[in-house]
Amino acid sequence: MSERPLVSVITIFLNEEKFIQDAIESVFAQSYDNWELLLVDDGSDDESTAIAQRHEQQYPAKVRYLEHPGHENRGMSESRNLGLNRARGEHIAFLDADDVWLPNKLEEQLAILRSNPDAAMVCGRAQFWYSWTGNPADQQRDSVQQLDVPLNTLVRPPQLLILFLRNEWASLCDILMRREVIEAIGGYEGSFRGMYEDQVFNAKLCLNFPAFVSSGSWYRYRQHEEACTSQSNKAGQYYEARQAFLIWLRNYLAKQGMKNTDVWRVLREELWSLRHPRLLRIRGQLQRVGRQTKIVMERTAPSVLPAFARRWLRAQWRTYSHRPPLGRVHFGNLRRVTPISRQFGFDRGLPIDRYYIERFLARYADDIRGHVLEVQDATYTRRFGGGRVSKSDVLHAQEGNPAATIVADLTCADQIPSNTFECIILTQTLLFIYDVRAAIKTLHRTLKPGGVLLVTIPGITQISREDVARWGGQYWSFTGQSIHRLFREIFPVEQMQVKAHGNVLTATAFLYGVAADELRAQELDYQDSDYEVVITVRAVKARVPC
Repeated sequence: MSERPLVSVITIFLNEEKFIQDAIESVFAQSYDNWELLLVDDGSDDESTAIAQRHEQQYPAKVRYLEHPGHENRGMSESRNLGLNRARGEHIAFLDADDVWLPNKLEEQLAILRSNPDAAMVCGRAQFWYSWTGNPADQQRDSVQQLDVPLNTLVRPPQLLILFLRNEWASLCDILMRREVIEAIGGYEGSFRGMYEDQVFNAKLCLNFPAFVSSGSWYRYRQHEEACTSQSNKAGQYYEARQAFLIWLRNYLAKQGMKNTDVWRVLREELWSLRHPRLLRIRGQLQRVGRQTKIVMERTAPSVLPAFARRWLRAQWRTYSHRPPLGRVHFGNLRRVTPISRQFGFDRGLPIDRYYIERFLARYADDIRGHVLEVQDATYTRRFGGGRVSKSDVLHAQEGNPAATIVADLTCADQIPSNTFECIILTQTLLFIYDVRAAIKTLHRTLKPGGVLLVTIPGITQISREDVARWGGQYWSFTGQSIHRLFREIFPVEQMQVKAHGNVLTATAFLYGVAADELRAQELDYQDSDYEVVITVRAVKARVPC
């Protein structure tokens, strides 16, 4: 990033003669002056065209007027893409023609990007601006956007997207982006002419790149009846527009291979809520009734309800602590001697062990950088490493894997040079290697000093017959204690973090082949050290002393 990078400011407009002058003036008022303003006309037939052209004539070095051939109206997405295609700047910012920036917006956001090189963009909290009217009644209505994510820090994908799906008012209005990330996602989707064109663009951004979310507020989002969102809602277009967005996102996630992820589950919930508004209201009412059950039970005389009904009601609000008496355990679909799925739940959704693996890798995504090695394929390297990865290698023990760049046995891989990788990702592999110690020594040897080894190992698990046939045997199941002893023989104990994940419910469900999608988040995240489903290890190779 250069010391004074050029920022391309893109403002699209359609009949905005009432407000566009304010927007332009707020760009000229910036304390940072190395910017260009691209005014993109989407077929206006009012004075906004003349206002934009006049600024280009007066300030040809700073302002450019753009329009579609024949002064056509092609919609918001195509207009933004026209601006992007003509932009010259290292960084891109969008300003709607009816909104304004505060004077220090560019200067302060550029400083944040300069000090956070891993951030693809910086996001600020918009001000919902009612007081622009000057009416006394509107003076108290102004508010600042609330974002339910950590502020003044880097937020990894897809946390922001999940937030936007659950709360539309949390959508991004104020972003300053590095140009290369926009090129990577392919700009705006032309099929979205009006509503949700920004949500589609933001979804692609937040699914693929980390963002620095600031507590700062530099963007005044004017609230008025003539705005596109207000007009569309009045016209009854909200339902169709949101459904189109959610369906587009579902197809996009499927193409990206991101089914059965956290964002996929939230998307399914939102689609269900949109399609079943009456059922959503009923569910909310039932939840309120459930919260009142305990109060009702305490106030209801025993003679009103039979004993079995009182026991059942108590069980509903004591789910996790209730111990049914002998003979009253109900196994339901689990009263069987064969699993529901022998494919670890892959055929039903995201396997439970993969839920823990992916959360572990997401937590340490910053470690996945530089030259990275992964076993069998580079799926997790691409997904969690992204642009931080400069070189990716794939290890396979046998010939015939087209994705493999290195064919070697980890127990005797002398052909892999020492001190090679900044990061090695090894998921669910050690159980198939009989000489585990030799494999760990190879992993340590091939890491660069300061390099990070990210390992996941099964604890409670079934036998995978397919992998046994492929690799020759499934030799081990581990505990957190045994893994800690193995790794501390080679890695400095102060540079190791070993953690077990799981509980009796997830262990049982995993053995039956139930998918993570079929459990609640609080059930998956509850930790009981006596039921270890997956053990994770982050180990760092000691740096060479100076």
